[in-house]
This record gives sequence, structure tokens and C-alpha cells, in this order.
Amino acid sequence: MKKTRRDFFKQTSIVAAALAVPQRGVFLAAPSPTAQQNSNSFYKEVCILALDAARGRGASYADVRVVDRRTQYVSVKDRQRDQVSDTTTLGIGVRALVNGKWGFASSTNVTRQEGRTAAERAVQRAEDNGRTPLRPIELAPVDAYPDGVWQSPVRRDPFDVTVDEKVDHLIDAVDSAMTLQSVQSAVAFISLERDAKVFASTDGSVITQVRYRTWPSITVTAATSDSSVTQSRTSNEIVPLGIGYEHVLSANLSERARELAEDAVEGLLARPAEPGVYDLIIDPTNLHLTIHETIGRATELDRALGYAEGGPESSILSSPREAIGQLRFGPEFMNVLGDRTQRGGLATVGWDDEGVPQDSWPIISDGVFMDFQTTRESAPLIAELTGVTRSHGCSAAESWEFSQLQRMPNVSLLPGENDYVIDDLISATDRGILVKGVGANNIDRSRDDYQFGGQAFYEIRGGRIIGQVANVAYRDSMLDFWNSMDMLGGPSSYVLGGVVDDLKGQPQQVHAVSHGCPPARFSQRTVVNVAP
Repeated sequence: MKKTRRDFFKQTSIVAAALAVPQRGVFLAAPSPTAQQNSNSFYKEVCILALDAARGRGASYADVRVVDRRTQYVSVKDRQRDQVSDTTTLGIGVRALVNGKWGFASSTNVTRQEGRTAAERAVQRAEDNGRTPLRPIELAPVDAYPDGVWQSPVRRDPFDVTVDEKVDHLIDAVDSAMTLQSVQSAVAFISLERDAKVFASTDGSVITQVRYRTWPSITVTAATSDSSVTQSRTSNEIVPLGIGYEHVLSANLSERARELAEDAVEGLLARPAEPGVYDLIIDPTNLHLTIHETIGRATELDRALGYAEGGPESSILSSPREAIGQLRFGPEFMNVLGDRTQRGGLATVGWDDEGVPQDSWPIISDGVFMDFQTTRESAPLIAELTGVTRSHGCSAAESWEFSQLQRMPNVSLLPGENDYVIDDLISATDRGILVKGVGANNIDRSRDDYQFGGQAFYEIRGGRIIGQVANVAYRDSMLDFWNSMDMLGGPSSYVLGGVVDDLKGQPQQVHAVSHGCPPARFSQRTVVNVAP
């Protein structure tokens, strides 16, 4: 894979547009007030005391996280304020390794004494777990970062914007959609998250990070006069990003709302899809979820090896020795990157929750599967096959109250060498269907056989779109699907998508991750009609 193509990920067009919005005041990603700096100093002290307590009780390794999280959700429905919620949580989580077994404890009480107590509970639980006949855990090496600092690239802190300003912005967007005849309703929201985290480990790292996630969205529903047919359109191309309020301003919700309304009204006349075999052109607003459910989940090493927490799901890559460097995943122009560095990505961090610095590596190179997603615990299991002795930094916990799991980085399909846009793919297609937006989907436990729907579908004949069709889903198996890819959009058509509700673990933890891709064409795929 060419290095220049990997570097392409450093900043995508959609993120660049958001970051180009001029600052409107003094808004920093990292907390700068003296009170917050004093809090961070205190949290670091609590972490160090907890580490000392864990070591004193016999832990060979321990890490501590103090996490201060704030989330806000503001929504408008049919020109009226609908919901407003604003919550904060603060807590400490301690993980300890004793005799090759993990123990974990957490608390909402972030004090010096409670930090020590949580560490002692973690050690005790590790000792209890040591009585079970599981393989001892060995950790891949990691460098120490005693003064690590990272922050999301935020120009305007969304929590410094008043709720009234957010509501007014959403009302303008909803109003733009509802002025169109046949529009039945419109709902818009802004979802925000800020995590301020202090991490420390017995390896010598003390790291402070502040991560933001911002997501503006609108959904428009149109209906016939008798309400017998409805069509909804959601702003799938306005994705959640790891940046600030500048994303809301650059999203042009009002303009997009009108376009969605027009498309929804047009969709009321869509005829049912005819089942059969078509060339599929899949827009990034749909393809990013296919990447998530097939490549993203299948290449989690713990899932492939059958010991992912919280469920019986597996992967077709269950034999790493037979897969790494040998399995033909797709055509030669297919390259997929695992990435914790992509600017604006939902899974982008400076360090993961084991103190491993951000990494970027090929999962699929020239169509061949090359490497898994790994943590410090899982990386040694395949090091002889990959030659990579260190973790790719894929450890994360939803919050302080949960222990770390192997979690997905940003996993993205790189654009092709030819700078095709979606119109080029359409004009090169004689009989096909263009799929846009997210719809219902299901997939088997091995991440192989699946059926994916979408939000809007457009029939293609003789290189042009002739109208909308309805009730479309594509049914396939993972390797057949990706090997059928015969055209790929270029850099200018690359779009970053996002998944904010990736569930894993027991108890379940929520994770957010971005998947970038251009549009792509898949030759002779099976399409079914999924009308109720």
C-alpha cells in the first residue's frame, strides 16, 4: 500500500469543511481554566495512590482511569422544543493483573482513600479470578508517557453554546422542511459528548485526554394525503464526528432539510423493486455500515479467536494462520486501514485505555487480509504471524465504571487511484440500483452471510437514474460481496461515516467508531424485495 494513500486519512473533506468554520469566540478542546487544571492534578494524585496500593497488594500491573463525562441532547419536533437533557458523571476505575488474571473495581467517589480502596478491591477480584483454569495473561510491551496530553481538534466547545441557540438552529432546519407540501413531520437533534480522562499505569504513563463527539441530524417524513404511504429521509451524510460545534454550523441543516423533504416526497411515488441480480452502486452513507458489520467486526482478534466477552459471535477469520497474508478478501485495488489517528474520527484518541499511542495499520492490503485489531493482551497471540509485537491500541471502556475491552478503531476503505465520483459509477452501469442511507440489516454470528437494507434506492438503466424504487435489500456473503467490487470512487468522493451504538461485552458497553469510504460498485449482486 502506498504511503501517500495512507496519509490521505489525516484529514478528509467533510472534516476539513467543519474545521474551516471560523472561530466565534474563545473555545478550546482541552479544559484551560485553573479550576480544571487543579482537578486534573488531584486526579493524577488519586491515580498514583491507587497504583501504589495495587502494587503493594501484589499486582504485577495496574492501570487507573478517572473519567469526567458530560453528555447533552437537544431535539426539536415539528417546530417545537422536544427534549433537552444534560448529564454529567465522574468516577474512577482500577484494573489490576495478579498471577496472570484481571480484576476490576470502580467507584463514583473520586478521593485519595477511595482510589486506594478500589485498587485493593481490584486486586482481590484478580486473586479470586486466578482460581479459574484460564490461560495466564501476558501483555505486549508499551512505552511510558509520563506527561501525555491529547485533545480533539475542537474550534468551538459545544457546551459553551446555549441551549436556546441550539434550539433556534434546529427550529430553522425543521421549518425549512415543513414548508414543503406532503411533509408530515420533521425531527432534528444535536447530540454532544465530552470525556475528560486521566489515565495512569504502573508502566509509568500519566496521560490526560479530552475527547469530544458532536452529531447534528434531521429526519423528515412525507406522507400521501390518506397517509397510506410514508417515506422518511434522515441526514445520513451529516455524520457524528470527533470535533466541536463548528460541525453543527458547517452541516447546513436547513438546506439539507429541504433536500431531504423533496427526496421523501419523490419517494412516495417509488415503485416496488423487482427482485433479481443487479450491479449495486453503494453510497458511503450505506457502505460504511457494511464495512462495520463485516470487516470491522470480523477483524477483531478476540472475536476471531472466540473469546470476545458477552456473546457467541465469531468470525470467518477464526484461523489467523490460514488468513494472515493469504486470504483474498477483495480485488487488488481494495485497501482497508485500521486507524486511531484519523482527524475527526469517533474512535480517534491520542492513547487507548491501556496507554498505547494512536496507530494506523493495513488490515487489508491490495485485496489480501494482513492483520487484526489488537490490544496488549491479544497482540502476542499472533505476533509470530504478523511480525508485530506491540498492540495496535484497540482497548477502550465506555466509562470509568467498566473494565477495558478490545474495541474497534476507525476502520476505513481507502479510495481508488482513479478519482471517480458517484456519477462516474452510474454512467458506467447499464442495469443497477443505487443504495443510499442506513436501513434494517441482519448478519449471522460469523459475520459472513447477511442482508442489508437502506433508506433510498434509485434504479439505473443505460448509465442514468430513471427513478426511485422501494423495499430494496441486498443479500450476500462477505467474501463474495467484497470480491465482486469492480469500481471504486476516488479521493474526492471519500466520506467519513459513523456508528455510535456498537455494543459489546458483558455487561454491554457502547462504543462509537468511524468508517470512511468512497462509493463503490459491486457486480451482479442479489437484490430482494422486503415489502411488509
